[in-house]
Amino acid sequence: MRKTLMTVGMAAALAVGVAGVASTGAQAKTLKWAFQGDAQSLDPHSLNETFTLGLLGNIYEGLVRRGPDLQLEPALATKWEIVEPTRWRFHLRKGVKFHDGSDFNADDVIFTYQRTIADGSDVKTRMAGVKSVEKVDSHTVDFITEAPNPILTAEWATWYIMDKEWSTSNGSERPTDVTAGKENFATRNANGTGAFKVISRETEVKTVLAPNKGWWDKDVKHNLTEVIMTPIGSDATRVAALLSGEIDMMYPVPVQDMKRIESNPATEVLAGPELRTIFLGMDQARDELLYSNIKGKNPFKDIRVREAFYRAINIDAIKAKVMRGLSTPSAIMISPKLFAAHAGEFKRLDHDPAKAKALLAEAGYPDGFEVGMDCPNNRYVNDEKICQAAVSMLAKVGIKVNLLAQPKALYFKKVLRPSWDTSFFLLGWTPGSFDSWNVMYNLHGTPDDSGRGKFNLTGYSNPKFDALADKVLSETDQAKRDGMIRDAYRMSVDDIAYIPLHQQGLAWGKKKSVSLKQRADNQFMLYHVTMN
Repeated sequence: MRKTLMTVGMAAALAVGVAGVASTGAQAKTLKWAFQGDAQSLDPHSLNETFTLGLLGNIYEGLVRRGPDLQLEPALATKWEIVEPTRWRFHLRKGVKFHDGSDFNADDVIFTYQRTIADGSDVKTRMAGVKSVEKVDSHTVDFITEAPNPILTAEWATWYIMDKEWSTSNGSERPTDVTAGKENFATRNANGTGAFKVISRETEVKTVLAPNKGWWDKDVKHNLTEVIMTPIGSDATRVAALLSGEIDMMYPVPVQDMKRIESNPATEVLAGPELRTIFLGMDQARDELLYSNIKGKNPFKDIRVREAFYRAINIDAIKAKVMRGLSTPSAIMISPKLFAAHAGEFKRLDHDPAKAKALLAEAGYPDGFEVGMDCPNNRYVNDEKICQAAVSMLAKVGIKVNLLAQPKALYFKKVLRPSWDTSFFLLGWTPGSFDSWNVMYNLHGTPDDSGRGKFNLTGYSNPKFDALADKVLSETDQAKRDGMIRDAYRMSVDDIAYIPLHQQGLAWGKKKSVSLKQRADNQFMLYHVTMN
């Protein structure tokens, strides 16, 4: 029996507020906006990072997309259906053209699939469980999966389709590995089907976009004639630019500056919950840490040491003093909004410095030890301040942390696999599918060449956990699936695979004359913006 799947539903709790209603306008409008860093590449398969993928979502498109309420919607595919348990058929949108005028068709989808699974791709997990893609006709393709996969399309909102001819003629058949410092034509140039075209690109300076007048979606309205995105790393400079009117929108808003922006007659803050989990990770795999004064062994292999680090962290103090209340402490590696079935069953370990010291002594480190810590300073809300707070808290139990805080371009290049050059780090994660399998596979899976554990910088490995992740990917009974996910998180918590910190708050600053739609995944879609 053929089952048609036009969209996949999500929990109503994910809906976020809308500032303004989109409408058309006759007057030319230039939107100037800023983020704390820049996109690391225009290659849509180079870096699995929210801001980079979010910016590119205005230029490139996938077979599906997410609306402002994060519901899945048809995009380059108009509909899809399961014709066999392991065969999904996608009917592609006809009449779509890439920015250079070339036609979109099935060959581009197959090419993009092959590019996605190639070496250098940072988005291989989008195709986890997919065996092959077959062309049915010029606008129909079949995805063949290894087993039934209930969340196939859930992973695809940021899986962007590239033009086969453009990529081939410009020597960009394969993705570029950002962490290795490699580039090709697609790194600084783009040719998508999306609502906006790249007009100019100066890395770390500005990116200029213009509307794609030939965009297929005539139902979505905006009145922008030009968009200028400028990375501004300094919080103070970014806020000042908004207050002075130099820019029209910016994010993130530093929590300490929210009242200042709100008190200004021309500006306001949009705040709400974000789905991203911020956490600490520890190298549990190497026999000797890269950055420590302990030689010949790895303290983090001992669960007592990992528990000591966990208990040394005062998450309530971080929430109150660093995040100014704009965070929600977390006990597991996913937002409770994304695992409502069982998330409430998990509790954080108590903050207990005395217990932490006792655990370190039991593990053979009564005087503590030194360890290096890697932290971005322009990626997450108050990321460096969180790391500085952790350094101070760990010092109280005898751990000397040597903090290295860097801009995200340098940070990601250092810590991401295959180099995995870190001993202790802070990272944030929003599962692109809004599903726990993404967290299980990417952050907890035993790293291998298939893409499993791609972002597992700890080296954590539990074969039972991996087996559960495989079952979760193919289980279609929701109650059974939720039970498996709960059991997997219980393993992770018991093993102290990570130290979850919190889900950070979402805060955007804008002029009151700008209407936009804020999404809980912190992606900014320009085609929902109007300016008065």
